[in-house]
Amino acid sequence: MGVGFALAAVLPLLLQLLLAGFDHSVATAALVQLAGAVAVSLVGGLWPAVVGALWSGVLVNYFSTPPLGDMAISDPQDLLSLAVFAGVSVAVAGVVDTSARRSKEAARAQSEAATLGDLALGASRTEDTLGGILAEALDVFGATGAGVFSSRDGVAAGGGPSSGSSGAGGPDTDGRVWQMVAGAGDTRGWVPGVTCPAGSTAEPVDAATWLVLFGRDVPAAESRLLGAFAVHVKAQLERRQLAVSRREILRLAEGNSMRTAILRAVSHDLRTPLAGIKLAAGGLLQRTVTYTPAEERELLETIDECTDRLDQLVGNLLDMSRITADSVRPLLGPVRWSEVVAPALRGLPDGTVRVELPANMPTVEADAVLLERVIANIVENAVKYAPGSGIAITGASDGMGMATLEGYPSGELRIIDHGAGVPARKVLEIFQPFQRLHDRPQATGVGLGLAVADGFVKAMGGTLTALETPGGGLTLVIRLALSTGSPGARHAAGQPRQDAA
Repeated sequence: MGVGFALAAVLPLLLQLLLAGFDHSVATAALVQLAGAVAVSLVGGLWPAVVGALWSGVLVNYFSTPPLGDMAISDPQDLLSLAVFAGVSVAVAGVVDTSARRSKEAARAQSEAATLGDLALGASRTEDTLGGILAEALDVFGATGAGVFSSRDGVAAGGGPSSGSSGAGGPDTDGRVWQMVAGAGDTRGWVPGVTCPAGSTAEPVDAATWLVLFGRDVPAAESRLLGAFAVHVKAQLERRQLAVSRREILRLAEGNSMRTAILRAVSHDLRTPLAGIKLAAGGLLQRTVTYTPAEERELLETIDECTDRLDQLVGNLLDMSRITADSVRPLLGPVRWSEVVAPALRGLPDGTVRVELPANMPTVEADAVLLERVIANIVENAVKYAPGSGIAITGASDGMGMATLEGYPSGELRIIDHGAGVPARKVLEIFQPFQRLHDRPQATGVGLGLAVADGFVKAMGGTLTALETPGGGLTLVIRLALSTGSPGARHAAGQPRQDAA
C-alpha cells in the first residue's frame, strides 16, 4: 500500500513533465494522466489510485487548463472535462483494482485446487504420507517448519494449544503435556510440553492433536487451505492407527493359525512317531516274548527312526516359532558351501543325493549352523516328494553365472530334483508354514521344512527361490552374499541386518 501512495504522488508529476515538452490540449493531458491512474491502481489498489487521480486533476488544472499557472478555470467545458476525467479515473481505478483482486483470488484458488489435488492423490496412496503432507505444507505456506502434536493423555473438546506462554518443558495453560508425532523442516522453536511457540500458527486436527506451522502467521484468507491440511493429517493418523490394528490382527491370526497347526501336529504328526516308539519299546519290555537278535535290532531301529523323526518335527516347530517371533540371530561369517553340505546330508543313504560342487567356489557370508539346517530341510523335502528321481546339489563359482544380491556379489547353491514339480501358481505357497504338496495326508511332517529354510535364509540376508527343473521337477536356489573375509563385515559396512529385530 505504501508503494502505491508513493507512486500516486510521483507518477502524475513525471507525466506532467512529459506533457510540458509539447503543445497539448486538456483532453490530451487528461488521457495521459488517466493512463497513470490505471498504472497506480494496478500497483497500489483503489485508494492510492483515487488519490493519484485527484492529484492528476490538480496538475492538469494548473498546468494544462487556461489560464495556465492558475487554479481558475475560464472555460466551463474545461471544468466539465476535468470532472469527467476525475470520475473516469476513479471508475477505471475501481474496475482495475477489482479485476486485479479477482485475478489474485483466482490464482490463489487455482493454487489451492492444485494443492488439494496433490493432497487427495497422496491420500489415495498406500504408503504413509504424513511426512510428505508436512513437507508440502512448508512449500505452500512458506513456513520454516511444520509439526503434528498430540497431548499425551488426550483432552476434552474445545481445548487448544498454548501460544508459547507456558514454561519450557511444562504443560500448557490447560495442564496438558504435548508431544511431537511428526515433523518437517526446522522445528527447533518447539519447547517440549508446549505446542505453539510465538510467531507460529496452530490448526486443530482433532480434540487431542494439532498441526503447527513454525515461523508463519497464516492469514485468514489461507485458513481454509490450512484446515484442509489438518483434515489430511487426521486421515493419515487414522490410517496409521488402522495399519497398527491390522498388523496386530494379522499377528493374532497368525498366532491362532500357528496354535491350531501345532495342535494338529501334536494330535497326529507328533503322535505317530510317539506311537512307533511306544510299540517298539513296549515289545522289548515284554518278558513273555522272546525275540531273535534280528527282531530286537528291528525294534531298536524303529525306536531310533521314530526318535529322529520326532526330533526333526519338534525342531521345525521351534524354529518356526522363532522365525514368526523375529528372534533369529544368525552369527554371520565366512562359510564354504562344502563345509555345510556334507553335514546336511548325514543320515541319508549313499547315492541318494549327487553332489557336484566346483572346487573353487568362494565363501559366502552365512551362519554355518543355520545354513546346514536350510540345506537339510530342502534335501529332506526333495527326498520326500521326489524319491528316486535323481537329486543333485550344484553350485556356481567365479565367472559361472554369478549374480548380485542387493548390490553385493553373491554365490548360489542349487538343489535339483526331477519329481512331479510344483505348478507355477503354487510356487509361493510352498514357502508358507504348514503347506504340503497336494495336501497329501500320507506325507510325514507338518509342512514346515521349506518355511523354516526360507526364514533362515532371509535372516542371513539371502534369498531362497523355486524354479522349474528343465525336463520336470523343482530346483531350489539358495543365494547368499559373498564373504569379505571377516565375520559380519558386510553388515558392519552399512548393509542393514535382517536379524536386528
